[in-house]
Amino acid sequence: MSTYLVLEMSSGETIYRHSPLWMQNLLVSAYGYQWKQRRFGGVFAVEYAKAKQRENFTALNWKAYQQEQLQKILTHAFEQVPYYKESFLQHGITHDLLKTITTENINLLPVLPKEVLRKYGATSLLAGTREKGGSFFASSGSTGTPTQILFSHAMHQRWSALFELRIRNWAGLNINMPRGMIGGRRVVPGAKSKPPFYRYNTVEKQVYFSAYHINAKNAADYIEGMKKYKIEYMTGYAMSNFFLARFIKEQGIEAPQLKALVTSSEKLTDEMRQVFKEVYGCKTFDGWSGLEACGLISECEHGSLHISPDAGLLEVLDDDMQPVSPGIAGTVYCTGFLNYDQPLIRYNIGDKIILSEYGCSCGRAMPVVKEILGRTEDVIIGKDGREMVRFHSIFNGLKSVKQAQVIQKSFDDILIKVVSDGGLLKTEAVMINSRIESQLGTIKIIIEEVPEIPLTANGKFRAVISEIKRIN
Repeated sequence: MSTYLVLEMSSGETIYRHSPLWMQNLLVSAYGYQWKQRRFGGVFAVEYAKAKQRENFTALNWKAYQQEQLQKILTHAFEQVPYYKESFLQHGITHDLLKTITTENINLLPVLPKEVLRKYGATSLLAGTREKGGSFFASSGSTGTPTQILFSHAMHQRWSALFELRIRNWAGLNINMPRGMIGGRRVVPGAKSKPPFYRYNTVEKQVYFSAYHINAKNAADYIEGMKKYKIEYMTGYAMSNFFLARFIKEQGIEAPQLKALVTSSEKLTDEMRQVFKEVYGCKTFDGWSGLEACGLISECEHGSLHISPDAGLLEVLDDDMQPVSPGIAGTVYCTGFLNYDQPLIRYNIGDKIILSEYGCSCGRAMPVVKEILGRTEDVIIGKDGREMVRFHSIFNGLKSVKQAQVIQKSFDDILIKVVSDGGLLKTEAVMINSRIESQLGTIKIIIEEVPEIPLTANGKFRAVISEIKRIN
């Protein structure tokens, strides 16, 4: 998650959107201060030290640790979380029988589908007794209604400790280095905004670049922001970073040489790694997690992708719910070890990975992943050549929307297919139109309510489809 600001006014507009540039930077920095304290205060330092020490664990140490953590979260879930107590008992899992569950026979427990988390995440999936400072955050629900994940202050700090150690530190970076970020937050309001296409968070030395204005014409402005604030690494959406780097390369613009790129959200390809190397002169570090914070995979300095066993237990299963062998793709089911307020047990997170049969020369006895398959999306292309992915924010907060699909028919036509719960509200349709136009400008938008959105031949849901090609 990244620094962002949402200050809603009663009119539906935002204070931020109507503020001058200097005020927007100030507001981003003010929020950045609160955000930094939330993530890196409290138990962060202690949890970081513990996680650092665990990196010396042997495979047997990790097995014992995971078994201990599994029993803690299962017992807690049965005693404190109404949904799990009812679900376990329905499957014949009593409190005493629960004590016999291990990492080897966890398949005796029912799985948690994403739809159940969406439906009960803020009610019966919550513990009766919770940690202080809990706040809900919406995941990138590209298929419709996003999941709501509860982060207490302490849980947020436990997660941030792992992220700092296994993501940034393994890439030779740390939170104090100036960085650039390309994410989904609308820090630059409006599709037709003027430069600069970034805002600056002074507190964290973070330049937050817009993901919605990346094109050949604007690439030089992005480079200006990198140089102005002397950023040392880039992070954020893999595809958006790739679009920017490709435009920089095509325009022949000299980019600052960075220490690393750390990407997220979409599949990192060999082509992306090569372009980043050519443009920024650095290595790219891949990883996988999610707002659910129930699993973590990150790339070490030797180039291997490691599972962090202290973030959660990851099962990699085939369509028959059987563990896959190394080299075979499987779906990831997560049992998180960090969030006791909203436990996720055998949660079908919806992504696929391929385990490796080999270890890593780094010496860490942490499981190695051969490949993160994740999800891929088509690219929406604007009239001016801007390229965008990650359209899930269009549907955030729209309670009637169960599923949605964005289809670009032409540069001037967007079709939105919506599966609604009881009918799409007029105010929600207006909001969808407004959000689309804020990203692409004035275009023709058709919203079509459908009973279902068909899956592809391999059973996948396509959240974004473009029927046009990139402008060369």
